[in-house]
Amino acid sequence: MSTSPAEAHSQETLSESEFRERLRELPPSAKLVAKVLESDSPLSQGQLADESLLPDRTVRYALNRLEESELVASRYSFKDARKQVYYLTK
Repeated sequence: MSTSPAEAHSQETLSESEFRERLRELPPSAKLVAKVLESDSPLSQGQLADESLLPDRTVRYALNRLEESELVASRYSFKDARKQVYYLTK
Protein backbone atom coordinates (compact mmCIF):
# COMPACT_ATOMS: atom_id res chain seq x y z
CA MET A 1 0.00 0.00 0.00
CA SER A 2 1.60 3.26 -1.09
CA THR A 3 1.19 6.58 0.63
CA SER A 4 0.63 9.89 -1.04
CA PRO A 5 3.19 12.68 -0.52
CA ALA A 6 0.75 14.44 1.83
CA GLU A 7 0.36 11.29 3.94
CA ALA A 8 4.10 10.73 4.01
CA HIS A 9 4.64 14.33 5.12
CA SER A 10 2.09 14.04 7.91
CA GLN A 11 3.79 10.87 9.19
CA GLU A 12 7.14 12.65 9.60
CA THR A 13 7.92 14.19 12.94
CA LEU A 14 8.75 17.86 12.98
CA SER A 15 12.00 19.26 14.29
CA GLU A 16 11.70 21.39 17.40
CA SER A 17 12.49 24.57 15.44
CA GLU A 18 9.90 23.78 12.73
CA PHE A 19 7.31 22.98 15.39
CA ARG A 20 7.97 26.27 17.22
CA GLU A 21 7.91 28.27 13.96
CA ARG A 22 4.49 26.89 12.99
CA LEU A 23 3.16 27.40 16.52
CA ARG A 24 4.39 31.00 16.60
CA GLU A 25 1.91 31.97 13.87
CA LEU A 26 -1.16 30.54 15.66
CA PRO A 27 -3.56 32.32 18.04
CA PRO A 28 -2.93 32.31 21.82
CA SER A 29 -5.63 29.68 22.42
CA ALA A 30 -3.83 27.23 20.13
CA LYS A 31 -0.55 27.91 21.91
CA LEU A 32 -2.17 27.22 25.28
CA VAL A 33 -3.74 23.97 24.05
CA ALA A 34 -0.36 22.89 22.65
CA LYS A 35 1.30 23.67 25.99
CA VAL A 36 -1.28 21.58 27.85
CA LEU A 37 -0.73 18.70 25.41
CA GLU A 38 3.01 19.05 25.87
CA SER A 39 2.71 18.31 29.57
CA ASP A 40 -0.16 15.79 29.47
CA SER A 41 -1.08 13.84 26.37
CA PRO A 42 -3.23 12.37 24.85
CA LEU A 43 -6.31 14.27 26.02
CA SER A 44 -9.90 14.54 24.81
CA GLN A 45 -11.44 17.88 23.89
CA GLY A 46 -13.29 17.98 27.22
CA GLN A 47 -10.14 17.23 29.17
CA LEU A 48 -8.33 19.98 27.26
CA ALA A 49 -11.10 22.43 28.14
CA ASP A 50 -10.82 21.46 31.81
CA GLU A 51 -7.03 21.70 31.89
CA SER A 52 -6.73 24.95 29.91
CA LEU A 53 -9.79 26.64 31.48
CA LEU A 54 -10.91 27.58 27.95
CA PRO A 55 -14.49 27.18 26.68
CA ASP A 56 -15.23 24.08 24.59
CA ARG A 57 -15.77 26.18 21.49
CA THR A 58 -12.37 27.87 21.87
CA VAL A 59 -10.65 24.51 22.38
CA ARG A 60 -12.36 23.16 19.25
CA TYR A 61 -11.14 26.20 17.27
CA ALA A 62 -7.61 25.81 18.67
CA LEU A 63 -7.51 22.10 17.80
CA ASN A 64 -8.69 22.82 14.26
CA ARG A 65 -5.92 25.39 13.80
CA LEU A 66 -3.32 23.03 15.27
CA GLU A 67 -4.48 20.18 13.01
CA GLU A 68 -4.36 22.45 9.93
CA SER A 69 -0.75 23.28 10.83
CA GLU A 70 -0.03 19.56 11.34
CA LEU A 71 1.06 20.16 14.94
CA VAL A 72 -1.62 17.97 16.51
CA ALA A 73 -3.05 14.62 15.47
CA SER A 74 -5.95 12.63 16.84
CA ARG A 75 -7.00 9.05 17.29
CA TYR A 76 -9.89 7.25 18.95
CA SER A 77 -9.56 6.76 22.69
CA PHE A 78 -8.72 3.26 23.87
CA LYS A 79 -10.91 3.80 26.95
CA ASP A 80 -13.94 5.16 25.07
CA ALA A 81 -14.03 4.60 21.31
CA ARG A 82 -16.67 7.32 20.93
CA LYS A 83 -14.11 9.99 21.84
CA GLN A 84 -11.14 11.40 20.00
CA VAL A 85 -7.93 12.11 21.90
CA TYR A 86 -5.34 14.60 20.73
CA TYR A 87 -1.54 14.58 20.91
CA LEU A 88 1.35 16.64 19.55
CA THR A 89 3.06 15.44 16.38
CA LYS A 90 6.58 16.43 17.43
